[in-house]
Amino acid sequence: MRAIEQEIAKRKLTQAKAAKVLGVTQPRISDLKRGKIQLFTIDVLINMLGKLNKPVSIIIDDRLAA
Repeated sequence: MRAIEQEIAKRKLTQAKAAKVLGVTQPRISDLKRGKIQLFTIDVLINMLGKLNKPVSIIIDDRLAA
C-alpha cells in the first residue's frame, strides 16, 4: 500500500489521474491514501503495483509454523 502511495506521489498524480492509471475510482484512491487497508485485498494491491510497473515479490515464511 505504501509503495503505491509513494509511486503516486513520485509521479505527482492527482487522485483522479491515479485512479485512471490504476483503473479504479477516485474514492478508492482516497481510501488508499487514508490507509484503509481493510478495504483492499492483496490481489487488488498487487494489480495496482503491476499497473504502475512496480515489481512484486511474495515470500512465504513458514518458520513460525507449528
